[in-house]
Amino acid sequence: VQLQASGGGLVQARGYLRLSCAASGRTISNNAMGWFRQAPGKEREFVATISWTGRSTNYASSLKDRFTISRDNTKYMVYLQMNSLKPEDTAVYYCAAGRSSYGGTSTGGYQYWGQGTLVTVSS
Repeated sequence: VQLQASGGGLVQARGYLRLSCAASGRTISNNAMGWFRQAPGKEREFVATISWTGRSTNYASSLKDRFTISRDNTKYMVYLQMNSLKPEDTAVYYCAAGRSSYGGTSTGGYQYWGQGTLVTVSS
């Protein structure tokens, strides 16, 4: 499975971005998908996950009011809508495919990783 994340960029605080993750190589329709992020000098942290059906989602508690994860299994795509962005959201954002239909919040629950897309939020 190859994952290609895109949609990052420079945005002002209180702005929004929509990240996309395209999967290829084999179907991800039966896998949970997740987004993680890593800020400079910090460990990679969980952002959001979505089950293989799309019916179940889970978010980092500090982000659930501003971020929305979704997927389109017909297009092998996963999305992360990020609203009301803050400078502390600045990070490289990674999409990942879970080892099973439910990925969880730990990086260990994910088998495949994209290359990341940089999000920079200016104050």
